Amino acid sequence: MDMTITFPGGMRVDAELGEQVVKTDQSVKAGGEGSAPEPFLHLLGSIGTCAGIYVLGFCKARNLPTEGIQLKQRMVWDPVKQKIGKVEIDIQVPKDFPEKYHSALVRSADQCAVKKFILDPPEFGIQTVVV
Repeated sequence: MDMTITFPGGMRVDAELGEQVVKTDQSVKAGGEGSAPEPFLHLLGSIGTCAGIYVLGFCKARNLPTEGIQLKQRMVWDPVKQKIGKVEIDIQVPKDFPEKYHSALVRSADQCAVKKFILDPPEFGIQTVVV
């Protein structure tokens, strides 16, 4: 799988993967136009949306309603390390959602491929290539 990173202007940087494009920009404060999320926000968003895909799949496989279900993701700051030290996700369900599935929803969200990728990261190789 290859991705092409392009610079469409200003502080925007896009990632192209086939027909799909992930657009990024810097905030106005950082010199951009704020026209798209900053790259790090995409990373944080991918954690919650990935967990959400697994919750959605769990519900769809069991014909459980998803109306009223939402995930709330919090990033907890570590003042010692000066970075996000913990990511917490609450799966909020309506009162009438069957309680017998609550822990199964957590197990489903815990299968998130993005989380697994972060917990066991790949090696990185970066080089300049003249074309």
